[in-house]
Amino acid sequence: MSAYTMKAIRLHEFGGPEVLRYEETPLPELKPGEVLIRVHAVGINPPDWYLREGYKDLPPEWQPVVSFPLILGSDVSGVVEAVATDVQDFSVGDEVFGMVRFPSMGESAAYAEYVVAPASDLALKPAGIDHVHAAGTPMAGLTGWQFLIELGHNEASPFQPESHRPVPLNGKTVLVNGAAGGVGHLAVQLAKWKGAHVIAVASGKHESFLRELGADEFIDYTKSPPEDTAHDVDLVLDTLGGPTTDRFLRTLKRGGALFPVFIGFSAAEKAAKLGVTVSMTQVRSNGLQLAELGRLLDAGTVRVAIDSTFPLADARKAHERAASGHIQGKIVLTVV
Repeated sequence: MSAYTMKAIRLHEFGGPEVLRYEETPLPELKPGEVLIRVHAVGINPPDWYLREGYKDLPPEWQPVVSFPLILGSDVSGVVEAVATDVQDFSVGDEVFGMVRFPSMGESAAYAEYVVAPASDLALKPAGIDHVHAAGTPMAGLTGWQFLIELGHNEASPFQPESHRPVPLNGKTVLVNGAAGGVGHLAVQLAKWKGAHVIAVASGKHESFLRELGADEFIDYTKSPPEDTAHDVDLVLDTLGGPTTDRFLRTLKRGGALFPVFIGFSAAEKAAKLGVTVSMTQVRSNGLQLAELGRLLDAGTVRVAIDSTFPLADARKAHERAASGHIQGKIVLTVV
């Protein structure tokens, strides 16, 4: 390997986990406003496999135009190797974490030994957690934060004409569907931190895990559909979203809200009749919000659960693990 190349996981075509190739690629170049990071760990997220597959579930006009080869991934934790001359907030040797350039499809390039990131996408890694846990945080944590606590930007939403607005959580009942997953387990903790009564929905094997994280009630969806069990809920955060998200309208009180994380909601008239606000957003990189989340991680108020780790070279196995379902927390790639 020359001084100007690195190892990365690249795609040369869309497809299943088998298209992920571990190979040599040029080192990324540092531009103004950017930081070069020697990566220690990479968090994997649903947009990684959606992009790997070519976003085949999106309407054709939404499918991104990308050029091959491309490097997947957005979530990293590592050590600053170099900074552009105009960067004030970080210096060489700092431990940092972040979600890089999201939602710019295919430009984040995180499944690699080195990544360049805008300084504004990064925060100092909490001293109290390791790189693996830090890498598991950014997208899942920021998704929970931007849906539940503060949007933090003025970009137009691709999903709806109006801006997403979080609702006050103190004293409210919040149901989190898919509560054991990456976004779900962090959302449970953020809602508790904000004073909500939290109902967690997951399969039974995750019950003790979710109660440890602070869930007040637990619904095992394999035994009873949550929409038959939960009533008078103020807010449903459906981390699975999609076409089945409409069923949660039955659980909400008038004036309640349904926040689906993925597209597919199709019952706008019914929601309006029930006085329910349905809203979603697309998570965006935000170093300042990540720094706030980092303080909660350092204090132990919020913790990131790690489902499994795989070496970077085994990204294919990590994607196969993700596809197998019933994940508890986050899957992370480690970079030696």
